[in-house]
Amino acid sequence: MTDSPVDPTTSSAWQALDGLAEGFSPDLRGWFESDPGRAERWTFQAADLTVDLSKNLLTDEVLGHLLEIARTVDVPGRYAAMIRGEHINVTEDRAVLHTALRRPKGGEGLEPPAPLVVDGQDVDHDVHEVLDRIAVFANAVRDGSWTGVTGKRIETVVNIGIGGSDLGPVMVYEALKPYVQPGLAARFVSNIDPSDIYEKTADLDPETTLFIVASKTFGTLETLTNARLARQWLWEGLAKSGAIADTDDARRDAVGKHFVAVSTALDKVEAFGIDPKNAFGFWDWVGGRYSVDSAVGTVVAVAIGPDRFAEFLAGFHAVDEHMRTAPLEANVPVLMGLLNVWYANFLGAQSHAVLPYAQYLHRFAAYLQQLTMESNGKSVRWDGSPVVTDTGEVFWGEPGTNGQHAFYQLIHQGTRLIPADFIAVANPAHALQDEQGDGGAVRPGADVHSLFLANFFAQTKALAFGKTADEVRAEGTAEAVVPARTFSGNRPTTSILAPALTPSVVGQLIALYEHITFVEGTVWGIDSFDQWGVELGKKLALEVTPAVEGDRDALATQDPSTKSLIAKYLELRR
Repeated sequence: MTDSPVDPTTSSAWQALDGLAEGFSPDLRGWFESDPGRAERWTFQAADLTVDLSKNLLTDEVLGHLLEIARTVDVPGRYAAMIRGEHINVTEDRAVLHTALRRPKGGEGLEPPAPLVVDGQDVDHDVHEVLDRIAVFANAVRDGSWTGVTGKRIETVVNIGIGGSDLGPVMVYEALKPYVQPGLAARFVSNIDPSDIYEKTADLDPETTLFIVASKTFGTLETLTNARLARQWLWEGLAKSGAIADTDDARRDAVGKHFVAVSTALDKVEAFGIDPKNAFGFWDWVGGRYSVDSAVGTVVAVAIGPDRFAEFLAGFHAVDEHMRTAPLEANVPVLMGLLNVWYANFLGAQSHAVLPYAQYLHRFAAYLQQLTMESNGKSVRWDGSPVVTDTGEVFWGEPGTNGQHAFYQLIHQGTRLIPADFIAVANPAHALQDEQGDGGAVRPGADVHSLFLANFFAQTKALAFGKTADEVRAEGTAEAVVPARTFSGNRPTTSILAPALTPSVVGQLIALYEHITFVEGTVWGIDSFDQWGVELGKKLALEVTPAVEGDRDALATQDPSTKSLIAKYLELRR
């Protein structure tokens, strides 16, 4: 896959869409009135996810051209190459095999068939060997057979990581809190700001705390700094309570019982004090933002248990298979990815809102920010040539109904086109009733989840169909206020509805957006699996550190703005 990517802008389909976009005047009201089957035709099923695309700014003609673009750039062929293990991450000369992390053991009926051997590695064997070891470890923590150095069972697992080693695990842990074993909790440390690890450990008991240090190379600056601070906190706390003697041997024993690693750098793991037998590895064909279903998810496996973690992986695989087997016309990730291309490249959208009507998904938008923007925030194609289109979108969002009272005003009546994905579940983890009601709109005994989802349905309806000036006048509104209370409608939304927020459904949602991101990257001809853009700032931070610590010679080499800012910092710090 090192050949130059296809330039989709030279295709007749792209040029046709350019022409359509120039005079495009969406009319969702009219489209629904003239096509009673629109909702049914454009509602699709991907595993447990019901996905309604009918409120998008989409016509049959537009969709036909978008699908032709997918064929032109060969989305199915590139996906097949990815799951076979071809090196589609060309700048790092690597396979891209996050889909292999959730292939079922045994592999019967899989495509590509088992065993999946890539670059001489039996991928299926190695993945399940690690998963089996994680299951043994997770069960030991959960049943109390893994104890701290004083023999007390573990009550809190603190995951130390950053980027993909943090965003995925914390999002999934929060999403699946109803499945967490009682008496066991997880916390997450990522920021090098010392306030983060201080707050996460301040009220913990060192005797009942276990740290998971997640760093593939065991060299990530933020993660290793926080790991050393955690180790220091552990030693000081255990010594202060008299739980251990203040000796090197006692400290080494304490680390061995209170630290495990997610890493393949076993020499560095051992040097830190962690027994290499307690290190769970993953491979260079797993990008950080695609790694929550690898050993990076160990904290999740501990919290919800290996059986539930297996259900989580099965959810990913179900959507992987949908992506592989569904025809383009009914392939949900393909259609959603193409819609994003339509909005970003033809209709001028620059951002995309993701609005889960499920409080447990409150970290989902933050997770998607890395997945989508680190993947597709590129200005060169995979052969090194400049991109021929705009690429990427700013992903953002908050759970409903909180967002309604914050930023929905901009989506409803602002001048920006902001496509939005609304996500909801039919069955809540906690079905509560408002026994008293409010004497008006909320009747006594009302099911609160139904009230909640009424907002989910109402918001997409309002965004699609709006409210005309005549409808506002008919309500008796003063003419001077009519313009302010008119809603244009034709604001595009996708609705995603699942039965419940189960481990499988969370896996399905993640895989859905992984493949949406893949489709967009394929159309744009970019390598969605490297992230060189994060490297420069990290490198410069190391070079600037001596100046920040007061080295005058280092300070003198800085640009005028940086020099001035550091000088002011040093003045304030004193």
